[in-house]
Amino acid sequence: MEMDVVQAINIEAKQRVQELRQLLQKASYAYYVLDAPIMEDAVYDRLYRELQQLENQNPELVTPDSPTQRVGEKPATQFISVRHNIPLYSLENAFNIDELKAWEQRWRRQTPNVEQVDYVCELKIDGSALALTYENGILTRGATRGDGVTGEDITQNVRTIRSIPLRLNVETLRANSLPERLEVRGEAFLPLEVFKQINEERQKAGEAVFANPRNAAAGTLRQLDSRIVAKRRLDFFAYTLHIPGRDDASIANTQWEALELLKNLGFRVNPNHTLCPSLKDVAEYYEYWDTERLNLQYMTDGVVVKLNSFKLQEQLGFTQKFPRWAIALKYAAEEAPTRVENIAVNVGRTGALTPLAEMRPVQLAGTTVSRATLHNADRVAQLDIRIGDTVIVRKAGEIIPEVVQVLKELRPADAQPFVMPSQCPVCGQPVVRETGEAVTRCVNASCPAILKGAIEHWVSRDALDIRGMGEKLVHQLVDRGLVHSVADLYDLTEDKLSSLERMGKKLAQKLVEAISQSKNQSWSRVLYGLGIRHVGSVNAQLLSEKFATVEQLATASQADIETVYGIGAEIAQSVHQWFHISANQTLISRLKDAGLQLATKQEATEVSQSHQKLAGKTFVITGTLPTLKRDEAKALIQQAGGKVTDSVSKKTDYLVTGEDAGSKLVKAQELGVPQLSEEQLLEMLQD
Repeated sequence: MEMDVVQAINIEAKQRVQELRQLLQKASYAYYVLDAPIMEDAVYDRLYRELQQLENQNPELVTPDSPTQRVGEKPATQFISVRHNIPLYSLENAFNIDELKAWEQRWRRQTPNVEQVDYVCELKIDGSALALTYENGILTRGATRGDGVTGEDITQNVRTIRSIPLRLNVETLRANSLPERLEVRGEAFLPLEVFKQINEERQKAGEAVFANPRNAAAGTLRQLDSRIVAKRRLDFFAYTLHIPGRDDASIANTQWEALELLKNLGFRVNPNHTLCPSLKDVAEYYEYWDTERLNLQYMTDGVVVKLNSFKLQEQLGFTQKFPRWAIALKYAAEEAPTRVENIAVNVGRTGALTPLAEMRPVQLAGTTVSRATLHNADRVAQLDIRIGDTVIVRKAGEIIPEVVQVLKELRPADAQPFVMPSQCPVCGQPVVRETGEAVTRCVNASCPAILKGAIEHWVSRDALDIRGMGEKLVHQLVDRGLVHSVADLYDLTEDKLSSLERMGKKLAQKLVEAISQSKNQSWSRVLYGLGIRHVGSVNAQLLSEKFATVEQLATASQADIETVYGIGAEIAQSVHQWFHISANQTLISRLKDAGLQLATKQEATEVSQSHQKLAGKTFVITGTLPTLKRDEAKALIQQAGGKVTDSVSKKTDYLVTGEDAGSKLVKAQELGVPQLSEEQLLEMLQD
């Protein structure tokens, strides 16, 4: 009986191993050869590790053609194939500190006499690996990783990357130490802002958007037209220096020294690397960047840990696939596979209908996810998503998860296609899709969904900031017929509120007070709270500075509105149209009667640019300030004529730092940007 159970387990394991191999080989071929990935790294890693575990448990199932026995597939044939002088090995992966400790134990068994060691930790950039060859200090070849042994010559494309020097700063080397040939390895990547711009341009042009920056970088590097590559503005971080046929120690003895040398030779080196004397320090670095990486301007999915000593690296050498002296310590997957159980439609405050995938719950970046946005009908068609499909869900730093890919090879026969409704699912009125727009909208101004969304936006922190007015309460107010517009909020009394569920007299009194206090919010906040399409908080601030009263803005022509710096034709048209709708004119009149601020305060409008203390200065704020919220500090700087940006650059005049300041502080220190505490900022404002 026991033998039958063992045989059944072996048969099941054999079937699963065959299934995993087919899927992984298909994915590897699509990624390396066709340049058309069918799954993300996180999904591939999970399936790969499952196969590894099954083969470890059943050694008799290991075969030479298993994906675990080789690095990758052959490169595509559009470019000339080139053999790497030094193989580009991939890295072994660890997914937690225990696996990192196990790696240390393995290499220590091979070098029992080694005691104290240093580790170099570097962020693992999510892009495409490149091998750069320099002869006599001149760039002569740039190649893709390919299968690790053979890559593709893409020198013309590499030359378009401005952070890759065409000629090295060879004078930084010791006398007579310039080798005839040296190789630099690193990662080409797309900064997030550039990635966003590329996708916006592709969407406007009716082209498919890239799923993530890594795919965009890989696809860009393999463009046959180098002019397209130049427009994409790829960036590059160097991380390895090799000298074929020569001891690397002739110019650097450690990885830390090599990184410094690369920087001196003219390469960009990621500034966030660090030297760690123990695994405890490695763990602290890893844990710090688990959250702080979300503030970076590029994608990173882990930490690369290397033994610092080149001599020790040489002693340990390589396995058939990995260096024994380095490992990639990866973060929890921000992409995961799950199954679509239904596709619902949400109606937002602008009337936009957004299809939502309702899925089997899945753990994603530390949270349980069961719903993900599908954006619009075009995105649904592009994905070809159906109820019953297995999909990849992403939450790469975003608040709302989204479906990025459908694994069509796993599609069941009874999968049901989705069709965007022709009527609003909330109010039942016909929906419209204007020419040139991807969004389908309900245009019924009385739609309860639109009203609820408008009120939720009005009471939000960045708008009128009415504390205690949460989503559930807003829904009750609308469903009970107590509120038909945001102006009705100012007619609410304690008696009216007391009739709602779980609403005591004390809570009702606090809400009435909070609503009353919101009347003191600035004209720019009121403008933002109106929810005019395309008018965010920054645009509202710009418009309120130009048009000091609601009457000035309401009577301005579209051309006048366009004269505001940062306001384009689309925003100007939206604002102009909004103020010429009679229902909106009535709303403004009621808000004015209720006592809201619909004009900039006189004392603020009379302050000239020459008297603004921070005029012409650019600030960045990082960390948690002792007493001020970040928005409050930003407002104070702007009121004094200063400008606040999100990222540190050479143009930044001051970095305002608080507790737990992150990568922005490191960048500021590197660039020599002066730092201010909250106290120093306030003193500057008072001086």
